[in-house]
Amino acid sequence: MTLSVVILAAGQGKRMKSDLPKVLQPLAGRPLLGHVLDCARALGAAAVHVVYGHGGEAVRAAFRDEPLEWALQAEQHGTGHAVMQAMPAIPDDHQVLVLYGDVPLVRVATLQALIGRGGERSLALLSVMLEDATGYGRVLRDNAGSVYRIVEQKDATRKELAVREANTGLMVAPAAAFRRWLSSLRNDNAQGEYYLTDVVTLAVRDGFKVEAQVAPTVAEVLGVNDKVQLAELESEYRRQRARELMLGGVTVIDPARLEVRGTVVAGRDVELDVNVVLEGSVTLGDRVRVAAGCVLRNVTLGADTVVHPHSVLDGAEVGPGCSVGPFARLRPGARLGAGAHVGNFVELKNADLGDGSKANHLSYLGDSVIGSGVNVGAGTITCNYDGVNKWPTVIGDGAFIGSGAMLVAPVTIGAGATVGAGSTITRAVPPGALTLERASQRTVATWSRPTKADAAERARRIAAGERPSDDGSAPESVT
Repeated sequence: MTLSVVILAAGQGKRMKSDLPKVLQPLAGRPLLGHVLDCARALGAAAVHVVYGHGGEAVRAAFRDEPLEWALQAEQHGTGHAVMQAMPAIPDDHQVLVLYGDVPLVRVATLQALIGRGGERSLALLSVMLEDATGYGRVLRDNAGSVYRIVEQKDATRKELAVREANTGLMVAPAAAFRRWLSSLRNDNAQGEYYLTDVVTLAVRDGFKVEAQVAPTVAEVLGVNDKVQLAELESEYRRQRARELMLGGVTVIDPARLEVRGTVVAGRDVELDVNVVLEGSVTLGDRVRVAAGCVLRNVTLGADTVVHPHSVLDGAEVGPGCSVGPFARLRPGARLGAGAHVGNFVELKNADLGDGSKANHLSYLGDSVIGSGVNVGAGTITCNYDGVNKWPTVIGDGAFIGSGAMLVAPVTIGAGATVGAGSTITRAVPPGALTLERASQRTVATWSRPTKADAAERARRIAAGERPSDDGSAPESVT
């Protein structure tokens, strides 16, 4: 049967105590609902229907580019009422899977197994075994082990409250029958709501097979109602992602201090130190080492590259055998060739640093193409911005840029050229030549260090508008 997914995302989340709708609360840097949508897409659903309500426009705006069907639940009258809002857009010959926007860790494999239990004459639900099921609906089975009812916490008897098998709310059923059951729901219960779980009783009455599949882990069916639970899920997500990497051969120094907020492809013998954050799409080649405190976002690192502590790489492509940091920043468009070095407090933006080139200290290289074997001295800056436009700097192979150089773009430094330390370069530098730009240096032999004036003399000088001269002569009047 063709699959349609309905995701319930209309809850207000009062216990979050936040202006942000609950399903937009972040888990691993992404909204809770985003994780559920990933799972729905992986199932190959023909359509994904999101039932929204509180903060609805913000929820829709956050996923405006997603191919979703939206159903408004203007007033919240329970989970059964919520699913009703999506059903008019679902054909009778579809199978309907109900998910929740605040249950983000459920696994695709678990849902595939659940869907496999569904059919034209069956309803399948996902349950979980809990030591303490307080707050959950209980799954009630007959003596043969068949499910005949789900009872909510507030409506349960003392005997029913002792049941450890709890309902997660996730279920799959044929659309035509599901629509009929939903239309028959009543709200004569302790909360005055239309419970989705009551369709189980209706399915049994109609002679449908009702199966409860027990979730393999508790963590994957946990929902989020407050910031404490959100932090607990964040820890679980962190643990799962670190475990996946370690099973793939990555050395993780402390799994509790690794943040994975995207997809990671890692080669052999990769090592990640403490407090590393991986975001977006990250590819790590063989034998890459990432030291403590680094942030990598949408980055590719070639084999044998080392990222030293507290470096931030964003949208960068780093070749094999490179050294980056410590305290380096590679911004979007930064590209390092094989064996390139970027050292402490060096920043690259939209810049190519060629094979074997080095910028080891305190430099900014922006909108630049730098050849191979280039040495960029400490404190060098490509002055690429005139206040309106960005301009390029081109440095040829084998050039040597002395410390403290200002390269005022647009400018070209020829291959093998040397730029003397402290120079401000505004015109093209020819290949192989030494180019200098410096003011003349002088020494004043009669100069002496100023002495501390008493308060009265200092006040007199200030009142007279005098300042000491640089060469130690008599004070000058400021005009």
